[in-house]
Amino acid sequence: MSNYSPAGGGRRLSGWRAPFAVATLLACLLPASASLALPEDRDQPIQITADTAIRDEKQGFTVYTGNVHMIQGSLDIVADTITIFHETAQADKIVAEGKPARMQQQPAIDEPLVKANAEIIEYYKIEDRVHLKVNAQFTQDGASVTGDTIDYYITEQLVKADSAQSPDSKRVRVVIPPTLLREEKPGDGQAQSN
Repeated sequence: MSNYSPAGGGRRLSGWRAPFAVATLLACLLPASASLALPEDRDQPIQITADTAIRDEKQGFTVYTGNVHMIQGSLDIVADTITIFHETAQADKIVAEGKPARMQQQPAIDEPLVKANAEIIEYYKIEDRVHLKVNAQFTQDGASVTGDTIDYYITEQLVKADSAQSPDSKRVRVVIPPTLLREEKPGDGQAQSN
C-alpha cells in the first residue's frame, strides 16, 4: 500500500482498493465524537512529574526532563522531555520527546483509548492538532496507522499519514482488524447487529 495524504502533498493510495481502504481506515480509527479528549480534560489541571524543570518566563516556555509523566484528565503522556510553550496564560503548544514518547487519551466515555507514540509528539492547542514525527504510530480499537509523520486533526476527525520521500524511508502502513471490517455493511454505513 502506498502513502496516503488526504490534504495534498505526498503520494496517495492507488488502485481499486484505495477508496475502500481510506473510508474503512477513517471509519475504524475515528470516533463518532468530534473531540480527541473527554470534554472535561481541558478543564482539568496539568500534573507533571520529572527529574528537573526549568521555566523561562522571558522566552515563554518550561522544559521538564528525566522520566517525565504528564496527566491532564484522561490525557496521559510519558516522555524523556516535555516542553510546554505558554505565550498566553494557557499551554499553547506541548512537545514531548522520547525513544519513543507515548500518549494516550480517552476520546469519549464509550470509546476505546486513542494511543500514539513517536520520537516527537507535538500538540497544538489552537489548531486542535496532534503531530507525530519520526517512527509515528496511531492506534485505536486494534486499528493502527504507522508512518514517518502522522497528523490528527481533532475537530475535522482527519488522520493524515506520510512517509519521507527518500529512497530508504518506510511506507505508510495501515492495519485494520477483521472485527472492525465486519461491523459495517458495505454501502449502507450502518453498524451490523449480531
